[in-house]
Amino acid sequence: MESQRSLLVVGLLFVSFLLWQQWQIDYSPQPVTPANPITQDQQQPDLHSDVPVSQDVPSSTVVNKTDSLANDATTIRVSTDTLELLINTKGGDIVSANLNDFSLTQGSDEKFSLLRPNQAELYIAQSGLIGADGPDASKDGRPVYQTTAQSYVLNGEELVVPLTWQSENGLSITKNFIFHAGKHNIEVKYDIQNNGTSAANIQQYAQLKQSVAGKKSGGMFMPTYRGTAYSTAESRYEKYTFDDVNEANLRKVTQGGWVAMLEHYFVSAWIPPEQQQNTLFSKSTNNGAFATIGYTSQPVVVEPGQQTSISSELYLGPKNQDALEHLAKGLDLTVDYGILWWISQPLFALLKFIQSFVGNWGVAIIIITIIVKGAMYPLTKAQYVSMGKMRALQPKMAALKERYGDDRQKMSQGMMELYKKEKVNPMGGCFPLILQMPIFLALYYVFLESVEFRHAGFFLWITDLSVQDPYYVLPVLMGASMFLLQKLNPATVQDPMQQKIMQWMPVAMTVFFLWFPAGLVLYWLVSNLITITQAKIIYAGMEKKGIKIK
Repeated sequence: MESQRSLLVVGLLFVSFLLWQQWQIDYSPQPVTPANPITQDQQQPDLHSDVPVSQDVPSSTVVNKTDSLANDATTIRVSTDTLELLINTKGGDIVSANLNDFSLTQGSDEKFSLLRPNQAELYIAQSGLIGADGPDASKDGRPVYQTTAQSYVLNGEELVVPLTWQSENGLSITKNFIFHAGKHNIEVKYDIQNNGTSAANIQQYAQLKQSVAGKKSGGMFMPTYRGTAYSTAESRYEKYTFDDVNEANLRKVTQGGWVAMLEHYFVSAWIPPEQQQNTLFSKSTNNGAFATIGYTSQPVVVEPGQQTSISSELYLGPKNQDALEHLAKGLDLTVDYGILWWISQPLFALLKFIQSFVGNWGVAIIIITIIVKGAMYPLTKAQYVSMGKMRALQPKMAALKERYGDDRQKMSQGMMELYKKEKVNPMGGCFPLILQMPIFLALYYVFLESVEFRHAGFFLWITDLSVQDPYYVLPVLMGASMFLLQKLNPATVQDPMQQKIMQWMPVAMTVFFLWFPAGLVLYWLVSNLITITQAKIIYAGMEKKGIKIK
């Protein structure tokens, strides 16, 4: 292979990778669609028919009523600086959650909705107590909690929203939702008092339920994961797609762990106590229309006259790596950087450090590009020295072609002897570029997955680095820089077809980059400009050493 083909090889590898990703989304097996599709104008969905069954209670004794709301149930509103919630007093489920610090679209007053009660895009966080004496496993249906107010507002550092329930046999339960200023995590704490005459056996559960037929995450050439995930003591982070949920019920017994629902930039997660033994589970309902992932804890026995407290943590918010890392082990991996996470994470940390000084993510991208290209200069130099030497051999290669004509075997032998004599490695220009590809792909995932880039502006018309340039200025400039780079390193290939492919490569790459995040295109553009500068310096040095490369 001629060294000048390296740019084509790397470009094709990258484009092939993106096409393969999109093919996986478009043509992988899809979840089963129910015979009667759900429509917006149907009644409120049944939120209470899939409470998990405790292992110590025969399933035949549990009858979950299918009414979506009891007559005396209602919803209460909770407002904090970060969250706007609706809590259904039947079961104490969170049926709606808006993120106050994230707008739906840039400049919009409408807040991003993470949890939704509407049936077409159902997404709720459920929790409760099952077991022999758990109210959520009662044959009479889930409990309807009492509350002293219809709305609660956080006015300090902490807000406690208590929901109370009393059984006929003396079991008293207060389900507390505890909020903290500036936080997206909610502590759900059960204070249980047994005033009866016999021991009460209860078991905590928590689950996330979502409609499978929601909107896709990402866009063209930018697919992002939407589905469930979990963590165990043995595996810090595992995806479990909606297809997996539909095909088989998850069942993992572990100490600690967590379960989550993921989408682009945002995540919801139930996090039980780290030292607690839990059973993680998933299930598919309504013929695959809904996917549920959750956990159940070990049974707890409350003796007569005794009281106890059990709790869990619910996170509803952005994929903020610092916040998630402090909540649970491996939860920060929901910021899915793929197999190159070990490169992406330090690159993002460096980007964040730079941005803390310059205050602009676009400027931070330019600076990190300079740093990365500077660190890779030895590879770049090796690449362009090899390409320069190949260009210097062009007269001798032309003489070989004239000498052997169409005899390809003798031409190949003559070229190999020439390479050996002149100590030129024809692959020397390709390997350095291939070695740099993991860095580019790692940055691709950083720009794609990091919520910090959502609605982050650069300057003038670039108001959001996470989406495509609205006027396609950056992709066109990037294509022009590729054209200049190609002219600086004219192709050495002799085949007319390959020459035409090389000539059209900048155009093809420009078309692909039209839909890429502006931040990624900015990185590639600056990288090309630096490469052009470095190449001119390297070639000037070779000219001084007497190597004729023009």
